[in-house]
Amino acid sequence: MRVLVTGANGLLGANVVRELVVRGYEVRILARKTSDLTGLQGVEFERFNGDILDASSVDVAVQGCDYVIHSAANTSQWPTTYSYYEPVNVNGTKHVIEAVKNHAVKRFVFVSSANAFGNGTKETPGTELSEFTGFKTGSGYMISKFVAQQFVLSEVERNNLPAIVVNPTFMLGPFDSKPSSGQIILMGMGKKIQVSPSGGKNFIHVRDAAVGTCNALTMGRTGECYLLAHDNLTYREFFNLLNKVTGESPTSLGLPGWLLRGAGAAGTLFEKLSGKPAALSLVNARLLCLENYYSGKKAVESLELPQTPIEDAIRDAIGWFRENGKM
Repeated sequence: MRVLVTGANGLLGANVVRELVVRGYEVRILARKTSDLTGLQGVEFERFNGDILDASSVDVAVQGCDYVIHSAANTSQWPTTYSYYEPVNVNGTKHVIEAVKNHAVKRFVFVSSANAFGNGTKETPGTELSEFTGFKTGSGYMISKFVAQQFVLSEVERNNLPAIVVNPTFMLGPFDSKPSSGQIILMGMGKKIQVSPSGGKNFIHVRDAAVGTCNALTMGRTGECYLLAHDNLTYREFFNLLNKVTGESPTSLGLPGWLLRGAGAAGTLFEKLSGKPAALSLVNARLLCLENYYSGKKAVESLELPQTPIEDAIRDAIGWFRENGKM
């Protein structure tokens, strides 16, 4: 059985490829010639040079594949406007869908985002039934993932697309070659003072998310969404875990929401005037103030999603960073 994976150079994609190889699948990846495949070193796979924005190259890449896992996405922090994310996250997804339909793929796994659903509190975390609230944040990334997800689900309804959606939360672990989400670890280490925003988020070991994604090839129901989630932590709680792993004892300071949003507003003004990214924008400041909590209960039950302690995810990420000269 052959599986095409898009976005294999990303954190989740690299772990998905490795999990598929362990399971005995033949793996083909769609990647640009310039893609950094550091996270795939030592893994056997077939590389197809192409671009998610080129419908014809996507179609050729899908040909001969039994399954497709589409994890490619623009996850940049700047700019924050929807138009910046639409080409890859929405139009690229449409290209993959058309190719899947053309070549009678058995199942299409679309990697969306937990933020395609409304967030919740620790007491009442967001679920697959929570209404999308991303329009309020102004995040072009969140909106683009929601729009792409809605398009996938509409194709299931209208054209019997054999698709299932997985919605990872904030992933940490090895093979984070950019690094991407692992930046939160690098930002918190070696500091005399750790500053914690007022919000929090759901964290999951990236290997758990990869297992859930691969299980979705044969488990779960067509047309359903599954939050790949585990532990809801405030930022202060997360940094406490990080300090436990590293053995560091920095001074911990909380950052009030009003101050964070004020700094974000100043950053957004700087971006408009200079045309350059600021360290913090108003959109990102709003997100850091959110209680961005979710439940992975449905995926645990239907996709056998593992629940590895986040402490292990932090340790694995740090180990990989050190081995690969990222810190």
